[in-house]
Amino acid sequence: MTSEIKQAVLPNRGIVAVNGSDAMKLLQGLVTNDVALLDTQPAIYSGLLSPQGKILFDFFVVKIPDGALIDVARDQAAALVKRLTMYKLRAAVTIADVSGRLAVVAVFGPGARFEQGIVYTDPRLPDLGLRAIVEPKDAAAVNSDAADYDAFRVGLGVPEGGRDYAFGDAFPHEALFDQLHGVSFTKGCYVGQEIVSRMEHRGTARKRVVPVNADGPLVEGAAVMAGDVEIGKVGSVAGSRGLALLRLDRVDELTAKGVPLTVEGAPITVSIPAWAHFKTLAAHS
Repeated sequence: MTSEIKQAVLPNRGIVAVNGSDAMKLLQGLVTNDVALLDTQPAIYSGLLSPQGKILFDFFVVKIPDGALIDVARDQAAALVKRLTMYKLRAAVTIADVSGRLAVVAVFGPGARFEQGIVYTDPRLPDLGLRAIVEPKDAAAVNSDAADYDAFRVGLGVPEGGRDYAFGDAFPHEALFDQLHGVSFTKGCYVGQEIVSRMEHRGTARKRVVPVNADGPLVEGAAVMAGDVEIGKVGSVAGSRGLALLRLDRVDELTAKGVPLTVEGAPITVSIPAWAHFKTLAAHS
């Protein structure tokens, strides 16, 4: 963990602007979280799913006077504009990729603060600090880089879409949306809602992104093995620490039999962050 305030521009983040009198109504019928929360807080963490309940995009929705700014993976911004436009129909909304005009900054460390742009506490986890949407000139003076923020995020056990799980191939529970305030189980319908609700009520999320630790450097994309059985892959790494999307039911079953977990032949340990509450892997928390 960092002991000083750091500010890092996140060049892999883009911004989509959703403006107009129907902006919030449009988003409320599409995204996993409850847009009504923006009446009392500046931002929410959320996602847009396929009809089959898989995550197509994850993002932050930040309230502005005429709608919202969506902080999304930069290489997904154009696709998000296209997807939202597909659902727009006759709604009084304009949707545009404004990534070239705005930047995203993460501010982290004890007492994190930032004075420029639209600043808000990361709605996933307070320990993540602040995020800010700023003009490029205000991003030029930051004192750190994205690698420092990645290491901080990995240390907290918080996954990132596209690295720790593949877009179009993971359910919200697998990406910890239910643990990181990214999904509402009380709002009305949204795309993929029935599948997500079923997984919640039946407790059928067998895979989760969890922290893993090794004695030496981990390699992003490497297979996690239990004996000769692959049970997942390593995602983001920061030295000997990383995140991995694992079949937790297999972890429980195989480690109970004394089968070691390894990455590229080296032993690893699996843990659960203190802020998370899973229904499996209790013996390894």
